[in-house]
Amino acid sequence: MGGGNPCATICRVSNTGPTTSPTLTLPRKRGGGSKVLITRPEPGAAETAARVAALGFEPVLAPALTLRPQSFAIPRAQALLLTSRAAARALPDPVPGLPVLAVGEATASEARARFWQAEGAAGTADDLAIQAAARLDPRAGPLILAVGQGYALDLAADLRRRGFRVIRRIAYRAEPAGSLPPEAIRAWAEGRVGAVLFHSPRSARCAINLIRDAGLLAQVPQVEVLAISRRVAEAAAAAVAPLAWRQMRVAERPGEESLLRLLGQRG
Repeated sequence: MGGGNPCATICRVSNTGPTTSPTLTLPRKRGGGSKVLITRPEPGAAETAARVAALGFEPVLAPALTLRPQSFAIPRAQALLLTSRAAARALPDPVPGLPVLAVGEATASEARARFWQAEGAAGTADDLAIQAAARLDPRAGPLILAVGQGYALDLAADLRRRGFRVIRRIAYRAEPAGSLPPEAIRAWAEGRVGAVLFHSPRSARCAINLIRDAGLLAQVPQVEVLAISRRVAEAAAAAVAPLAWRQMRVAERPGEESLLRLLGQRG
């Protein structure tokens, strides 16, 4: 995401994609679209909700995915790579001498909490691949890539292009939630949700499916999206077409600090 992200400030989604637009204000008071829908899975959803509340907004929990950790064995390798906190939470006991490279500091911290020696890259899968290429030698043995089922296929391909042998291990499954929570349905139906946070393309698509299943898609043009990356924003735009969100904004960097900074910029 480095450099000039063309959607790093403020975006409105049209049928042809994001375009720049003026800032809109989300009221910091009850009613009038003041609530913020939190769609990331637990346990991260509750953490994000607490941070949103600390900024003066009213969070509404609506996790679009349920994470199911899976135990996995770690074969002999030169390093273990982690692409998410969910993968870090599923780690087995540490393997002495096996270094961990994580996609970002939050994931590295989660691994260290489980007594692994870990360091974080700058926050994206591309950053993790670059760090692995700089730190590791393809001739020194395979890399273990601990991921969610169906995730990080592009990263595995990137590492293989760089000459590494990559062994994927499934650390968790992400299953779509069955429905929106009743509080989220009420807030959305009554027009009290002013913004929704999307942390991944899949959670965005699943959340929108739940909104559609609840018969609430018509409210989309009244809701603003805050997306953790341009890729997430594009997924959220495509999933509601031909409708369009009121406005979309994309974090400068793909991390929650940057994402919530967008929310904190409001009046």
